[in-house]
Amino acid sequence: MTLSTKPLHPKFGKIVEDVTLEDVDENYLYPEIRELFEKHSALLFSNQTFSEDTHIKFAQLFGPLENRDAMASKSDVKFEIPKVSNEDGDGSVFDENDLKTLDLKGNMLWHTDSTFLPIPALANIIAAKVIPSSGGQTEIVSTRVALRDLPTEIYRKMEGRKIWHNVAHSRAKIDKNLSQLEKISRWKSQRWNSIFTNPVTGEDSLYIASHSYQIEGFDKEVSQELIDKIINFCTQEKYIYSHNWKKGDVLIWDERSTLHRGRPWPYSEPRTLNSICVSVTEKDGLLEMT
Repeated sequence: MTLSTKPLHPKFGKIVEDVTLEDVDENYLYPEIRELFEKHSALLFSNQTFSEDTHIKFAQLFGPLENRDAMASKSDVKFEIPKVSNEDGDGSVFDENDLKTLDLKGNMLWHTDSTFLPIPALANIIAAKVIPSSGGQTEIVSTRVALRDLPTEIYRKMEGRKIWHNVAHSRAKIDKNLSQLEKISRWKSQRWNSIFTNPVTGEDSLYIASHSYQIEGFDKEVSQELIDKIINFCTQEKYIYSHNWKKGDVLIWDERSTLHRGRPWPYSEPRTLNSICVSVTEKDGLLEMT
């Protein structure tokens, strides 16, 4: 079956039309969706009735659900859908200077989810639940597209090298106290190849993030200059897709070939996105990342 699509951005991504994700299963539409995901890196589905059960069921088609508490404790911890939210349990919102809000501001740095975990993410599948009156967009760029345009002298510095990642590095840019929280400091640094080759399409993409702090073969100062230069190149306006959330939107991106960031909103208003990351497996190229 051929799915009806429109471009999400002139250079990457697809808007997938006339699909009800609640009906998708391993044999019905998932193979076509997965093909689009591998080729185009970001997919948008609008007007979805997306319960938490449906969200989990759909995410599991892509692979094992990322459960950070279970990963950190190396024990069986019940999976709960992570919420990217400034809402407290009683319906109020956290103060703008609360560490929970500052952690959300950390998401406003250009990043790839989970590069700091022992097993990185394949995909993030996000469902909009509570939308503020303004702001709160999610911006995405394709590091596959940007790599094609990357100046040769920068590419040669990155080629064949690995990059170290640590979430405390990115959170310290927002607030030192934030970087010392247990949920941040519990993760040891991870090292991944700077360039990822997709095992399905054979295409290369940059694998980099705000969590990146050192490139193999360079000292930290030179590394940070080069990391900043690459991220700034990838996130030029011509490469950015900016998504204005609507309730019922489901947005999926390939963590192996994109960067993304959130944008500010009036913090006196709630904003909640349900976000499930799926972990990379060997068939998704895990060995090629190490």
